[in-house]
Amino acid sequence: MSDVLELVDVSVVRGGGPLVEQITWSVAEGERWVVVGPNGAGKTTLLQIASTYLFPTSGTAAVLGEKLGSVDVFELRPRVGMASASLADRLPRREKVLDIVLTAAYGMTATWRERYEESDEDRALFLLDQLGMSAFVERRFGTLSEGERKRVQIARALMTDPELLLLDEPAAGLDLGGREDLVRRLGRLAADPIAPAMVMVSHHVEEIPSGFTHVLMLRQGKVLAAGPIEETLTSRNLSLCFGLPLVVKQRDARWSAQGLPLNA
Repeated sequence: MSDVLELVDVSVVRGGGPLVEQITWSVAEGERWVVVGPNGAGKTTLLQIASTYLFPTSGTAAVLGEKLGSVDVFELRPRVGMASASLADRLPRREKVLDIVLTAAYGMTATWRERYEESDEDRALFLLDQLGMSAFVERRFGTLSEGERKRVQIARALMTDPELLLLDEPAAGLDLGGREDLVRRLGRLAADPIAPAMVMVSHHVEEIPSGFTHVLMLRQGKVLAAGPIEETLTSRNLSLCFGLPLVVKQRDARWSAQGLPLNA
């Protein structure tokens, strides 16, 4: 399998200090990675590099085989699907759900004068159905719940049939029911052999869908551990990552973590 994302000794420096430091990491076709770590560990910075919206200060980054700095990122970006809170803030609340997804085909966030092919609309409707949003296609984006908006964003990210799908904390802000519904749907997507390689950022191991194959752990901008999830997501590694004693458990392809009781 070839690498869809390859970072070699990547550092990003802002304000005199590193956001990430000497990161070496690769994602191969068919892999599903979750990136975990405390606030400020550099998780979102890595996703910004992977989405081609941020270039390393040093080191090399290649996305879909193209080295950043020597490729037209505007041609590369349609091959990368992205769902994040920052993108959601740019989506017009007045737009219909169907149009929110359709406009991704032209790299836009709102309808203008473009004309869509019937095949574009068919694909948008199919993706919305897969994410449980087929009954909402005529609703305004701004009237949706947080969980519904998250599902629309993922459908939008998949609209261009990307080769790499990036999800920045997709379950953030959801209640228990919304989180579990989204995690189940992402698990179904992860199990699809023709789905793109996936990278998901999360603070919580409980949000890791079934079918995710690898984990990258970050602490203070550096790689603490990386590898197959069942070998790498251990109590020791997670405790080091978050700086307190944690016990990790796996049950029915889902993960949980709990702190040890405080001594009396």
